Amino acid sequence: MILRFTYTKVLTLIPIGLLIALCFSVEAQQSKKIPQIGYLTLLAKPDSNEEAFLMGLRDLGYIDGQNISIEYRRARGGVERLAELAVDLVRRPVDLIVARSTPAVQAAKNATTTIPVVMFAAADPVGSGLVASLARPAGNTTGMSNIQPELAEKELELLREVLPKLSRIAFLGHSGDPAHKLFLKQAHDAAGRLRIKVQPVLISRSDEIEAALAEVHRGGLEALIVQPLFIRSLEQGPKIGELAAKTRLPSISAGVGFADEGGLLFYGPDIIERSRRVAVFVDKILEGAKPADLPVEQPTRFEFVINLKTAKRIGLIIPPNVLARADRVIK
Repeated sequence: MILRFTYTKVLTLIPIGLLIALCFSVEAQQSKKIPQIGYLTLLAKPDSNEEAFLMGLRDLGYIDGQNISIEYRRARGGVERLAELAVDLVRRPVDLIVARSTPAVQAAKNATTTIPVVMFAAADPVGSGLVASLARPAGNTTGMSNIQPELAEKELELLREVLPKLSRIAFLGHSGDPAHKLFLKQAHDAAGRLRIKVQPVLISRSDEIEAALAEVHRGGLEALIVQPLFIRSLEQGPKIGELAAKTRLPSISAGVGFADEGGLLFYGPDIIERSRRVAVFVDKILEGAKPADLPVEQPTRFEFVINLKTAKRIGLIIPPNVLARADRVIK
């Protein structure tokens, strides 16, 4: 009789024990903190590159609001606001920061030495002091390089092919972005080899563009190279393209979409594919990898685009051999 009573009591307790265990399990799942990703950008609103990044995350199984949470901080074109926004993300705190553009990466890196920072795109991260080397970044920063400063010689060569007598050009740079010094150095070095004189035109705000290009026109400069930051991150491509065309000034930039927005020439990396690759870095870090152990990736595909409508507007004939090399021609 005693044995039967004990056995029945044990059987009664087993379901209760299972129920308690299940409750604890459900509670643990509900209280589990989903990773928070900080997204620091100059852009005021999402664009195709941001969508490519989110698509890359979805392909890896991450969906904002379900198993990750993305905290957006948009400087809306104000480079000077990036530092404050980066500090705000660190205070939350987020688990990692995706920083888009060189000044955004610099702001995030200045705000934290412990939270991982993934570069959405950075101009020469070694030269900018963002990482120790491409193979071994060290510190808390890794991601994608756009190697745009190194394209200065190619840009000058293309301008020289379009304008064989080219001797003086302007470089429009943003003084608030430390990378402008790298662009200028590369441009000066390349110009020296091609016997072209480069005149820097530096501004700190987008509302100074019109006066800057008026200065270029008055100075009799023959062509314009535009720092990529202005095109997509500051969303000034259409304005620069229009102002340059009005003064019949041939222009080129490695800023994505410049030719589509009215500039004469674009030569630069395929940023959509790179945007998707940023998600891979996020995934690896969330899985436990350290930024210092993840080599920085560089673009391998480049695109050359010519805007023939702009060429016609400024009275320029593009040589057939240059047209033949274009990946895309806007007519």
